[in-house]
Amino acid sequence: MNPNARIAVVIPSYKVTRQIADVIARMPREVWRIYVIDDACPDHSGQFVEENVSRPDLRIIVHEHNHGVGGAVMTGYRAAIADGAEVIVKVDGDGQMDPQLIPYLVDPIVSGEADYAKGNRFYDLEKIRTMPPSRLFGNAVLSLMTKLSSGYWNLFDPTNGYTAIHADVARQLPFDKISRRFFFETDMLFRLNTFRAVVVDVPMDARYANEVTNLEVRSVIGEFLFKHARNFAKRVFYNYYLRDVSLASIQLPVGIAMLMFGIGFGGHEWIASARLGIPTPAGTVMLAALPMLMGLQLILAFVGYDIASVPQRPIHRRRPRISPIPQ
Repeated sequence: MNPNARIAVVIPSYKVTRQIADVIARMPREVWRIYVIDDACPDHSGQFVEENVSRPDLRIIVHEHNHGVGGAVMTGYRAAIADGAEVIVKVDGDGQMDPQLIPYLVDPIVSGEADYAKGNRFYDLEKIRTMPPSRLFGNAVLSLMTKLSSGYWNLFDPTNGYTAIHADVARQLPFDKISRRFFFETDMLFRLNTFRAVVVDVPMDARYANEVTNLEVRSVIGEFLFKHARNFAKRVFYNYYLRDVSLASIQLPVGIAMLMFGIGFGGHEWIASARLGIPTPAGTVMLAALPMLMGLQLILAFVGYDIASVPQRPIHRRRPRISPIPQ
């Protein structure tokens, strides 16, 4: 890793006064500047850090109103970019993320292999036994949904908030449009894919202590499903119709149309036969089954093409600036 790289760390701070001082104290020497974003914390964590932590590389920014974790991170990104940071790392203030892993997280970016790196707690199957079963199941479901909506089929653990991004890539993000709360990490992946940024996973251990999560799964499941579907539709439109047209651009709509026709026609004929009390003719069954099978094959062909299209060339080495698509 380049020892001269300006590595900034952004710490969104909300109800973490018990852990944040220790998190800051364990920052490695490679860190150039630390930004603590007090997101209207009821415990006044910004003031706590100011009174209890003394180091010249520390900056404290206080929000008058709560912006959510995404809004706090975007504030930190803006400040770090304005100060001249080269790589920006996001670390939670609750102690789950080991700051000593920052050099490993940053290395793929400063070496020119990636634009964005994120932690993955699922590399070591022995160590993930410490993860609660409910989180294991939820993460598996969310990972599949995120692969579809973001297009990064090579990634896992999408809700992992231990991330690093090149500043040249971060400044292209639509800061005001990124989800500000618990959908933040997965929405970031969708935004990065729209301008073909390279994203990689970095192994890390799963660490769980006595922290209290603010996420209520039952209250956000509907919101997550809607936002994943919306992002999938946007990504397909941007990548397969607006920026480029390929065979996959035909496979998906034709496949969906044939599958829906087969299901609709077959269902209608089955209901009609059931009302009359007669068997459905073999020809009618084939007429329904054939488009369903062909439609499914076309959809799977599209998915195969999409998997093979995961970005491979880092954009921060190709060009200094990219205009993002209005979203």
